[in-house]
Amino acid sequence: MNSFELPLRMLLAFRSAVDEVHADLAAHGHPEIRPMHGFLFQAVLRAEGCTAAELGRVLGISKQAAGKQAEGLERLGYLRREDDPADARRKVFRLTARADDVLARSEAVFDRVRRGWARELGAGRIAELERDLRVLAPGELFRLDVPGWFTR
Repeated sequence: MNSFELPLRMLLAFRSAVDEVHADLAAHGHPEIRPMHGFLFQAVLRAEGCTAAELGRVLGISKQAAGKQAEGLERLGYLRREDDPADARRKVFRLTARADDVLARSEAVFDRVRRGWARELGAGRIAELERDLRVLAPGELFRLDVPGWFTR
């Protein structure tokens, strides 16, 4: 195996899982959702609402790019824009029930993918792989700055 193959195989496994999630989402009424949107949803969820500027900082992209993504998701019914109770000049994006459905469906499909991998490789091997990956990639599990990292 070449030195670059292992990280690329890990990326391809991730891509395979994400593709399965998005196929399921499309089949259940969410064909417009893209992988980037999952990062955006997680950022809004963690902050319990945030501005386009805050989204840009968290995602590692420009305020304008974050605003464009958020506004598109608002038009599609996944986000709603509200006045900040502490500062009426400040507009925050919050998740809607439609976004909650995407997150719940995504979690269910990721669980299904993991179960499929466990059937293929064995539950013990999957548990070992998960332990090994925690050693190789310690720290925060869900790095929200991945979209910006990919575009640097």
